[in-house]
Amino acid sequence: MLPEKITAYLADQRDRQLAELVDLLRFPSVSSQSDHEADCLACAEHLAGCLRGLGLTAELRPWRRHPVLIARSTDAIAPDGPTVLIYGHYDVQPPEPLDAWTTPPFDPRVRDGAVYARGASDDKGQLFAHLKALEAFLAARGRLPVRVVVLFEGEEEIGSPDLERFVADHADELRADCAVVTDSQFFAPGVPTITYGLRGLVYVELAVTGPAADLHSGTHGGAVVNPLNALARLIAAMHDDRGRVALPGFYDDVVPLTDDERDAWDALPFDEAAYARSLGVEPVGGEAGLPLLERRWARPTLDCHGVVGGYAGEGAKTVLPASATAKISMRLVPHQRPEKVLAAFGRFCAERAPAGVEAKVTALTQARPVLVPIDSPAVAAAADALREAFDAAPAMVRNGASVPVTELIQRILGVEPVVTGFGLPDDNLHAPDEHFRLDQFYRGIAASAACLLNLRTRLA
Repeated sequence: MLPEKITAYLADQRDRQLAELVDLLRFPSVSSQSDHEADCLACAEHLAGCLRGLGLTAELRPWRRHPVLIARSTDAIAPDGPTVLIYGHYDVQPPEPLDAWTTPPFDPRVRDGAVYARGASDDKGQLFAHLKALEAFLAARGRLPVRVVVLFEGEEEIGSPDLERFVADHADELRADCAVVTDSQFFAPGVPTITYGLRGLVYVELAVTGPAADLHSGTHGGAVVNPLNALARLIAAMHDDRGRVALPGFYDDVVPLTDDERDAWDALPFDEAAYARSLGVEPVGGEAGLPLLERRWARPTLDCHGVVGGYAGEGAKTVLPASATAKISMRLVPHQRPEKVLAAFGRFCAERAPAGVEAKVTALTQARPVLVPIDSPAVAAAADALREAFDAAPAMVRNGASVPVTELIQRILGVEPVVTGFGLPDDNLHAPDEHFRLDQFYRGIAASAACLLNLRTRLA
Protein backbone atom coordinates (compact mmCIF):
# COMPACT_ATOMS: atom_id res chain seq x y z
CA MET A 1 0.00 0.00 0.00
CA LEU A 2 1.14 3.52 -0.72
CA PRO A 3 2.07 5.43 2.44
CA GLU A 4 -0.41 8.10 3.51
CA LYS A 5 2.21 10.79 2.96
CA ILE A 6 2.47 9.83 -0.74
CA THR A 7 -1.29 9.67 -1.34
CA ALA A 8 -1.80 13.00 0.40
CA TYR A 9 0.88 14.63 -1.74
CA LEU A 10 -0.64 13.26 -4.95
CA ALA A 11 -4.11 14.50 -4.01
CA ASP A 12 -2.79 17.95 -3.13
CA GLN A 13 -0.84 18.38 -6.36
CA ARG A 14 -3.51 17.53 -8.95
CA ASP A 15 -3.98 21.02 -10.36
CA ARG A 16 -0.25 21.43 -10.92
CA GLN A 17 0.08 17.93 -12.37
CA LEU A 18 -2.58 18.75 -14.95
CA ALA A 19 -1.07 22.15 -15.77
CA GLU A 20 2.33 20.57 -16.40
CA LEU A 21 0.78 17.86 -18.57
CA VAL A 22 -0.92 20.56 -20.63
CA ASP A 23 2.48 22.23 -21.13
CA LEU A 24 3.89 18.95 -22.45
CA LEU A 25 0.96 18.42 -24.80
CA ARG A 26 1.53 21.79 -26.47
CA PHE A 27 4.63 20.45 -28.27
CA PRO A 28 3.66 19.31 -31.81
CA SER A 29 6.18 16.47 -31.70
CA VAL A 30 5.03 14.73 -34.89
CA SER A 31 7.87 12.36 -35.73
CA SER A 32 6.73 11.51 -39.26
CA GLN A 33 6.74 15.08 -40.57
CA SER A 34 10.03 16.86 -41.24
CA ASP A 35 8.44 20.25 -40.50
CA HIS A 36 8.25 19.18 -36.85
CA GLU A 37 11.85 18.10 -36.27
CA ALA A 38 12.55 21.19 -34.15
CA ASP A 39 9.36 20.55 -32.17
CA CYS A 40 10.41 16.97 -31.43
CA LEU A 41 13.78 18.20 -30.19
CA ALA A 42 12.14 20.88 -28.05
CA CYS A 43 9.79 18.29 -26.53
CA ALA A 44 12.71 15.97 -25.70
CA GLU A 45 14.60 18.87 -24.12
CA HIS A 46 11.54 19.79 -22.08
CA LEU A 47 11.27 16.24 -20.69
CA ALA A 48 15.00 16.17 -19.96
CA GLY A 49 14.57 19.37 -17.97
CA CYS A 50 11.69 17.82 -16.03
CA LEU A 51 13.82 14.80 -15.12
CA ARG A 52 16.82 16.92 -14.15
CA GLY A 53 14.52 18.96 -11.96
CA LEU A 54 13.74 15.77 -10.04
CA GLY A 55 17.43 15.10 -9.48
CA LEU A 56 18.02 12.53 -12.22
CA THR A 57 20.78 12.80 -14.78
CA ALA A 58 19.31 13.18 -18.27
CA GLU A 59 20.96 13.18 -21.68
CA LEU A 60 19.64 13.44 -25.23
CA ARG A 61 21.30 10.96 -27.55
CA PRO A 62 21.08 11.98 -31.22
CA TRP A 63 19.55 9.14 -33.18
CA ARG A 64 18.32 9.03 -36.74
CA ARG A 65 15.94 12.03 -36.86
CA HIS A 66 14.80 12.50 -33.25
CA PRO A 67 16.84 12.07 -30.08
CA VAL A 68 16.46 9.34 -27.50
CA LEU A 69 16.31 10.52 -23.90
CA ILE A 70 18.13 8.44 -21.29
CA ALA A 71 17.84 9.46 -17.65
CA ARG A 72 19.10 7.80 -14.49
CA SER A 73 18.58 8.22 -10.78
CA THR A 74 21.65 9.20 -8.79
CA ASP A 75 22.88 7.62 -5.58
CA ALA A 76 21.66 10.72 -3.76
CA ILE A 77 17.99 9.95 -4.55
CA ALA A 78 18.16 6.15 -4.93
CA PRO A 79 21.15 4.73 -3.06
CA ASP A 80 20.03 1.10 -3.19
CA GLY A 81 17.35 -1.30 -4.40
CA PRO A 82 16.68 -3.01 -7.74
CA THR A 83 16.85 -1.07 -11.00
CA VAL A 84 13.66 -0.43 -12.99
CA LEU A 85 13.70 0.64 -16.64
CA ILE A 86 10.77 2.92 -17.54
CA TYR A 87 9.87 3.30 -21.23
CA GLY A 88 7.67 5.82 -23.01
CA HIS A 89 7.62 7.82 -26.25
CA TYR A 90 7.24 11.56 -26.67
CA ASP A 91 6.44 11.57 -30.39
CA VAL A 92 2.86 11.69 -31.63
CA GLN A 93 0.82 10.87 -34.71
CA PRO A 94 -0.01 13.56 -37.29
CA PRO A 95 -3.17 15.41 -36.23
CA GLU A 96 -4.85 15.53 -39.66
CA PRO A 97 -7.66 15.98 -40.56
CA LEU A 98 -7.53 19.21 -38.60
CA ASP A 99 -11.12 20.22 -39.35
CA ALA A 100 -12.36 17.09 -37.54
CA TRP A 101 -11.03 18.31 -34.17
CA THR A 102 -13.40 20.13 -31.84
CA THR A 103 -10.47 22.19 -30.54
CA PRO A 104 -6.95 22.53 -32.01
CA PRO A 105 -4.84 19.39 -31.45
CA PHE A 106 -1.89 21.22 -29.89
CA ASP A 107 -3.92 23.69 -27.86
CA PRO A 108 -4.94 21.34 -25.02
CA ARG A 109 -8.39 21.85 -23.55
CA VAL A 110 -10.07 20.23 -20.57
CA ARG A 111 -13.72 19.37 -20.92
CA ASP A 112 -16.05 16.69 -19.58
CA GLY A 113 -13.38 15.29 -17.27
CA ALA A 114 -10.71 14.76 -19.93
CA VAL A 115 -7.83 16.65 -21.51
CA TYR A 116 -8.08 16.83 -25.31
CA ALA A 117 -4.92 17.05 -27.42
CA ARG A 118 -2.82 14.96 -29.77
CA GLY A 119 -0.65 12.70 -27.64
CA ALA A 120 -2.81 13.07 -24.53
CA SER A 121 -3.23 9.31 -24.19
CA ASP A 122 -0.64 8.06 -26.69
CA ASP A 123 1.77 8.44 -24.99
CA LYS A 124 2.54 11.72 -23.23
CA GLY A 125 -0.11 11.49 -20.54
CA GLN A 126 0.98 7.98 -19.68
CA LEU A 127 4.74 8.61 -19.55
CA PHE A 128 4.13 11.81 -17.58
CA ALA A 129 2.31 9.78 -14.92
CA HIS A 130 5.62 8.05 -14.20
CA LEU A 131 7.42 11.37 -13.76
CA LYS A 132 4.78 12.54 -11.29
CA ALA A 133 5.11 9.26 -9.36
CA LEU A 134 8.87 9.79 -9.07
CA GLU A 135 8.26 13.35 -7.94
CA ALA A 136 5.86 12.19 -5.21
CA PHE A 137 8.44 9.92 -3.62
CA LEU A 138 11.13 12.58 -3.73
CA ALA A 139 8.87 15.30 -2.36
CA ALA A 140 7.36 13.17 0.39
CA ARG A 141 10.27 10.91 1.33
CA GLY A 142 13.39 12.44 -0.21
CA ARG A 143 14.35 9.27 -2.10
CA LEU A 144 13.04 6.69 -4.55
CA PRO A 145 12.22 3.12 -3.51
CA VAL A 146 14.19 1.74 -6.48
CA ARG A 147 16.91 2.81 -8.83
CA VAL A 148 15.45 4.11 -12.09
CA VAL A 149 16.56 4.24 -15.71
CA VAL A 150 14.29 6.17 -18.09
CA LEU A 151 14.15 5.55 -21.85
CA PHE A 152 11.95 7.98 -23.79
CA GLU A 153 12.15 7.76 -27.58
CA GLY A 154 10.87 10.05 -30.31
CA GLU A 155 10.26 7.66 -33.21
CA GLU A 156 7.76 5.08 -31.92
CA GLU A 157 5.01 6.41 -34.15
CA ILE A 158 7.13 5.68 -37.22
CA GLY A 159 7.88 2.14 -36.09
CA SER A 160 11.02 2.76 -34.01
CA PRO A 161 13.35 2.25 -36.98
CA ASP A 162 16.88 1.33 -35.90
CA LEU A 163 15.86 1.22 -32.21
CA GLU A 164 17.24 -2.32 -32.10
CA ARG A 165 20.71 -0.99 -32.86
CA PHE A 166 20.31 1.79 -30.30
CA VAL A 167 19.32 -0.63 -27.54
CA ALA A 168 22.19 -2.95 -28.45
CA ASP A 169 24.70 -0.09 -28.55
CA HIS A 170 23.54 1.26 -25.17
CA ALA A 171 22.76 -2.03 -23.45
CA ASP A 172 25.10 -1.34 -20.54
CA GLU A 173 23.33 1.95 -19.77
CA LEU A 174 19.90 0.34 -20.01
CA ARG A 175 20.55 -2.73 -17.85
CA ALA A 176 17.86 -3.23 -15.26
CA ASP A 177 16.16 -5.88 -13.14
CA CYS A 178 12.81 -5.30 -14.82
CA ALA A 179 11.16 -2.93 -17.27
CA VAL A 180 7.83 -1.11 -17.27
CA VAL A 181 6.44 -0.26 -20.71
CA THR A 182 3.47 2.08 -20.42
CA ASP A 183 2.04 2.42 -23.91
CA SER A 184 -1.22 0.52 -23.72
CA GLN A 185 -4.75 0.85 -22.40
CA PHE A 186 -7.50 -0.75 -20.32
CA PHE A 187 -9.50 -3.51 -21.96
CA ALA A 188 -12.65 -1.66 -20.91
CA PRO A 189 -13.58 1.11 -18.46
CA GLY A 190 -13.06 -0.19 -14.96
CA VAL A 191 -10.91 -3.09 -16.17
CA PRO A 192 -7.21 -2.35 -15.58
CA THR A 193 -5.12 -4.41 -17.93
CA ILE A 194 -1.71 -6.01 -18.29
CA THR A 195 -0.71 -6.93 -21.84
CA TYR A 196 1.37 -10.08 -22.15
CA GLY A 197 1.43 -10.36 -25.94
CA LEU A 198 1.94 -7.89 -28.79
CA ARG A 199 1.95 -8.40 -32.52
CA GLY A 200 4.99 -7.68 -34.63
CA LEU A 201 5.01 -5.63 -37.81
CA VAL A 202 6.29 -5.58 -41.35
CA TYR A 203 5.46 -2.34 -43.17
CA VAL A 204 6.32 -2.07 -46.86
CA GLU A 205 5.88 0.06 -49.92
CA LEU A 206 4.88 -1.90 -53.00
CA ALA A 207 5.68 -0.06 -56.25
CA VAL A 208 4.45 -1.31 -59.64
CA THR A 209 6.11 0.35 -62.63
CA GLY A 210 5.29 0.06 -66.31
CA PRO A 211 5.81 2.53 -69.17
CA ALA A 212 8.53 5.16 -69.03
CA ALA A 213 5.96 7.96 -68.69
CA ASP A 214 2.20 8.47 -68.33
CA LEU A 215 0.42 7.54 -71.56
CA HIS A 216 -2.73 8.70 -73.34
CA SER A 217 -5.34 6.08 -72.51
CA GLY A 218 -7.05 6.47 -75.87
CA THR A 219 -3.92 6.17 -77.97
CA HIS A 220 -2.27 3.41 -75.94
CA GLY A 221 -5.14 1.82 -73.99
CA GLY A 222 -5.23 -1.92 -74.65
CA ALA A 223 -1.60 -2.00 -75.74
CA VAL A 224 0.13 -1.76 -72.35
CA VAL A 225 -0.48 -3.10 -68.87
CA ASN A 226 -1.82 -0.36 -66.61
CA PRO A 227 0.34 -0.39 -63.42
CA LEU A 228 -2.62 0.80 -61.35
CA ASN A 229 -4.80 -2.07 -62.58
CA ALA A 230 -1.94 -4.50 -61.94
CA LEU A 231 -1.48 -3.16 -58.41
CA ALA A 232 -5.20 -3.52 -57.71
CA ARG A 233 -5.12 -7.16 -58.86
CA LEU A 234 -2.09 -7.86 -56.68
CA ILE A 235 -3.78 -6.40 -53.61
CA ALA A 236 -7.00 -8.30 -54.30
CA ALA A 237 -5.05 -11.57 -54.60
CA MET A 238 -3.50 -11.19 -51.14
CA HIS A 239 -6.58 -12.67 -49.38
CA ASP A 240 -8.86 -15.59 -50.12
CA ASP A 241 -12.65 -15.52 -49.89
CA ARG A 242 -12.57 -16.44 -46.17
CA GLY A 243 -10.31 -13.53 -45.22
CA ARG A 244 -7.12 -15.58 -44.88
CA VAL A 245 -3.85 -14.14 -46.17
CA ALA A 246 -2.95 -15.93 -49.39
CA LEU A 247 0.86 -15.69 -49.19
CA PRO A 248 2.26 -19.25 -49.33
CA GLY A 249 3.58 -20.30 -45.92
CA PHE A 250 2.20 -17.21 -44.17
CA TYR A 251 0.66 -19.19 -41.29
CA ASP A 252 3.38 -21.84 -40.94
CA ASP A 253 4.92 -20.43 -37.76
CA VAL A 254 1.75 -19.17 -36.06
CA VAL A 255 1.41 -20.54 -32.52
CA PRO A 256 -2.20 -21.46 -31.67
CA LEU A 257 -3.86 -20.18 -28.52
CA THR A 258 -3.93 -22.39 -25.46
CA ASP A 259 -7.23 -23.52 -23.99
CA ASP A 260 -6.50 -21.45 -20.87
CA GLU A 261 -6.09 -18.33 -22.97
CA ARG A 262 -9.34 -18.93 -24.82
CA ASP A 263 -11.18 -19.48 -21.55
CA ALA A 264 -9.73 -16.29 -20.04
CA TRP A 265 -10.64 -14.23 -23.08
CA ASP A 266 -14.16 -15.68 -23.18
CA ALA A 267 -14.62 -14.42 -19.61
CA LEU A 268 -13.76 -10.81 -20.52
CA PRO A 269 -16.62 -8.29 -20.63
CA PHE A 270 -16.76 -8.06 -24.43
CA ASP A 271 -19.86 -7.40 -26.52
CA GLU A 272 -19.09 -8.12 -30.18
CA ALA A 273 -22.26 -6.42 -31.43
CA ALA A 274 -21.52 -3.28 -29.43
CA TYR A 275 -17.94 -3.31 -30.69
CA ALA A 276 -19.17 -3.46 -34.29
CA ARG A 277 -21.65 -0.65 -33.72
CA SER A 278 -18.95 1.53 -32.16
CA LEU A 279 -16.91 1.22 -35.35
CA GLY A 280 -19.83 1.56 -37.74
CA VAL A 281 -18.84 -1.65 -39.55
CA GLU A 282 -21.65 -4.13 -38.99
CA PRO A 283 -20.98 -6.93 -39.56
CA VAL A 284 -17.33 -7.25 -38.54
CA GLY A 285 -14.89 -8.81 -41.01
CA GLY A 286 -11.59 -10.61 -40.91
CA GLU A 287 -10.63 -14.25 -40.91
CA ALA A 288 -13.79 -16.36 -40.93
CA GLY A 289 -14.50 -18.97 -38.29
CA LEU A 290 -12.51 -17.47 -35.42
CA PRO A 291 -13.62 -15.48 -32.36
CA LEU A 292 -13.21 -11.74 -32.76
CA LEU A 293 -10.71 -11.22 -29.94
CA GLU A 294 -8.55 -14.01 -31.35
CA ARG A 295 -8.60 -12.31 -34.76
CA ARG A 296 -7.58 -9.00 -33.17
CA TRP A 297 -4.89 -10.30 -30.83
CA ALA A 298 -3.55 -13.67 -31.90
CA ARG A 299 -3.86 -13.92 -35.68
CA PRO A 300 -1.64 -12.27 -38.28
CA THR A 301 -3.03 -9.77 -40.76
CA LEU A 302 -2.23 -8.07 -44.04
CA ASP A 303 -3.72 -4.67 -44.80
CA CYS A 304 -3.38 -2.00 -47.46
CA HIS A 305 -3.19 1.51 -46.00
CA GLY A 306 -3.04 3.69 -49.08
CA VAL A 307 -2.72 3.64 -52.87
CA VAL A 308 -1.20 6.33 -55.06
CA GLY A 309 -1.25 6.30 -58.84
CA GLY A 310 -2.52 8.17 -61.85
CA TYR A 311 -4.73 11.24 -61.61
CA ALA A 312 -6.97 11.97 -58.63
CA GLY A 313 -7.60 15.69 -59.04
CA GLU A 314 -10.72 17.55 -60.05
CA GLY A 315 -12.31 16.60 -63.35
CA ALA A 316 -11.02 14.04 -65.84
CA LYS A 317 -7.54 13.25 -67.11
CA THR A 318 -7.30 10.12 -69.21
CA VAL A 319 -3.83 8.75 -68.59
CA LEU A 320 -2.33 5.35 -68.06
CA PRO A 321 0.00 5.98 -65.11
CA ALA A 322 3.65 5.06 -65.39
CA SER A 323 3.60 3.70 -61.86
CA ALA A 324 1.42 3.00 -58.85
CA THR A 325 2.35 2.40 -55.24
CA ALA A 326 0.68 0.98 -52.14
CA LYS A 327 1.53 1.06 -48.46
CA ILE A 328 0.96 -2.36 -46.89
CA SER A 329 1.48 -3.76 -43.41
CA MET A 330 1.52 -7.25 -42.00
CA ARG A 331 0.90 -7.71 -38.28
CA LEU A 332 2.72 -10.77 -37.02
CA VAL A 333 2.11 -13.12 -34.08
CA PRO A 334 4.41 -15.52 -32.24
CA HIS A 335 6.53 -17.15 -33.69
CA GLN A 336 6.48 -15.43 -37.08
CA ARG A 337 9.66 -13.64 -38.09
CA PRO A 338 9.63 -10.36 -40.04
CA GLU A 339 12.46 -11.34 -42.38
CA LYS A 340 10.73 -14.57 -43.40
CA VAL A 341 7.36 -12.89 -43.98
CA LEU A 342 9.00 -10.06 -45.92
CA ALA A 343 10.74 -12.54 -48.23
CA ALA A 344 7.45 -14.40 -48.81
CA PHE A 345 5.67 -11.14 -49.63
CA GLY A 346 8.38 -10.19 -52.13
CA ARG A 347 8.15 -13.56 -53.87
CA PHE A 348 4.36 -13.35 -54.01
CA CYS A 349 4.41 -9.93 -55.68
CA ALA A 350 7.16 -10.87 -58.14
CA GLU A 351 5.37 -14.06 -59.18
CA ARG A 352 1.92 -12.48 -59.46
CA ALA A 353 2.89 -9.28 -61.27
CA PRO A 354 1.78 -9.55 -64.93
CA ALA A 355 4.31 -9.36 -67.76
CA GLY A 356 4.82 -5.74 -68.78
CA VAL A 357 5.16 -4.31 -65.27
CA GLU A 358 7.67 -4.76 -62.46
CA ALA A 359 6.79 -5.07 -58.77
CA LYS A 360 9.32 -3.78 -56.24
CA VAL A 361 8.96 -4.15 -52.46
CA THR A 362 10.73 -1.77 -50.09
CA ALA A 363 10.65 -2.56 -46.37
CA LEU A 364 10.03 0.52 -44.21
CA THR A 365 9.58 -0.96 -40.72
CA GLN A 366 10.06 -4.35 -39.08
CA ALA A 367 9.35 -5.47 -35.51
CA ARG A 368 9.08 -8.92 -33.96
CA PRO A 369 6.05 -10.15 -32.02
CA VAL A 370 6.48 -10.79 -28.31
CA LEU A 371 5.02 -12.87 -25.50
CA VAL A 372 5.78 -11.96 -21.88
CA PRO A 373 5.55 -14.50 -19.03
CA ILE A 374 2.60 -13.64 -16.80
CA ASP A 375 4.20 -15.17 -13.69
CA SER A 376 7.17 -12.79 -13.40
CA PRO A 377 7.76 -10.67 -10.26
CA ALA A 378 7.32 -7.52 -12.34
CA VAL A 379 3.88 -8.59 -13.55
CA ALA A 380 2.86 -9.45 -9.99
CA ALA A 381 4.05 -6.04 -8.76
CA ALA A 382 2.17 -4.22 -11.51
CA ALA A 383 -0.99 -6.27 -10.97
CA ASP A 384 -1.07 -5.42 -7.27
CA ALA A 385 -0.46 -1.73 -8.04
CA LEU A 386 -3.29 -1.58 -10.59
CA ARG A 387 -5.62 -3.33 -8.16
CA GLU A 388 -4.77 -0.79 -5.48
CA ALA A 389 -5.09 2.31 -7.67
CA PHE A 390 -8.18 1.29 -9.67
CA ASP A 391 -10.01 -0.94 -7.15
CA ALA A 392 -10.29 -3.85 -9.59
CA ALA A 393 -8.35 -6.97 -10.48
CA PRO A 394 -6.43 -6.51 -13.74
CA ALA A 395 -7.23 -8.52 -16.86
CA MET A 396 -4.43 -10.36 -18.66
CA VAL A 397 -4.73 -9.85 -22.42
CA ARG A 398 -2.84 -9.68 -25.65
CA ASN A 399 -2.97 -6.66 -27.94
CA GLY A 400 -2.97 -6.51 -31.71
CA ALA A 401 -0.73 -3.45 -31.81
CA SER A 402 3.06 -3.35 -31.95
CA VAL A 403 5.35 -1.75 -29.37
CA PRO A 404 8.77 -2.66 -30.81
CA VAL A 405 10.80 -1.83 -27.71
CA THR A 406 9.08 -4.57 -25.70
CA GLU A 407 10.66 -7.38 -27.68
CA LEU A 408 14.02 -5.58 -27.73
CA ILE A 409 14.04 -5.26 -23.95
CA GLN A 410 13.29 -8.94 -23.63
CA ARG A 411 15.72 -10.22 -26.27
CA ILE A 412 18.67 -7.80 -26.08
CA LEU A 413 18.63 -6.72 -22.44
CA GLY A 414 17.46 -10.09 -21.12
CA VAL A 415 14.77 -8.42 -18.99
CA GLU A 416 11.13 -9.43 -18.78
CA PRO A 417 9.01 -6.31 -19.36
CA VAL A 418 5.57 -5.63 -17.97
CA VAL A 419 3.31 -3.83 -20.45
CA THR A 420 0.46 -1.79 -19.10
CA GLY A 421 -1.25 1.54 -19.56
CA PHE A 422 -3.94 3.83 -18.24
CA GLY A 423 -5.77 4.86 -21.42
CA LEU A 424 -9.31 3.79 -22.31
CA PRO A 425 -10.53 2.18 -25.55
CA ASP A 426 -12.45 5.33 -26.56
CA ASP A 427 -9.52 7.74 -26.17
CA ASN A 428 -9.43 8.21 -29.97
CA LEU A 429 -5.81 7.20 -30.39
CA HIS A 430 -4.41 8.30 -33.77
CA ALA A 431 -7.74 10.05 -34.50
CA PRO A 432 -9.26 13.51 -34.09
CA ASP A 433 -10.24 14.54 -30.57
CA GLU A 434 -7.74 12.27 -28.85
CA HIS A 435 -8.16 12.62 -25.10
CA PHE A 436 -7.11 11.24 -21.71
CA ARG A 437 -9.51 10.97 -18.80
CA LEU A 438 -8.24 12.93 -15.81
CA ASP A 439 -9.28 10.21 -13.38
CA GLN A 440 -7.19 7.73 -15.38
CA PHE A 441 -4.26 10.16 -15.27
CA TYR A 442 -4.41 10.71 -11.52
CA ARG A 443 -4.99 7.05 -10.72
CA GLY A 444 -2.23 6.16 -13.18
CA ILE A 445 0.23 8.25 -11.16
CA ALA A 446 -0.81 6.37 -8.02
CA ALA A 447 -0.47 3.03 -9.84
CA SER A 448 3.02 3.92 -11.04
CA ALA A 449 4.06 4.91 -7.52
CA ALA A 450 2.61 1.71 -6.04
CA CYS A 451 4.32 -0.39 -8.71
CA LEU A 452 7.73 1.09 -7.88
CA LEU A 453 7.18 0.36 -4.21
CA ASN A 454 6.04 -3.19 -4.97
CA LEU A 455 9.04 -3.82 -7.22
CA ARG A 456 11.42 -3.04 -4.39
CA THR A 457 9.87 -5.88 -2.41
CA ARG A 458 9.27 -8.32 -5.27
CA LEU A 459 12.77 -8.00 -6.70
CA ALA A 460 14.62 -7.94 -3.39
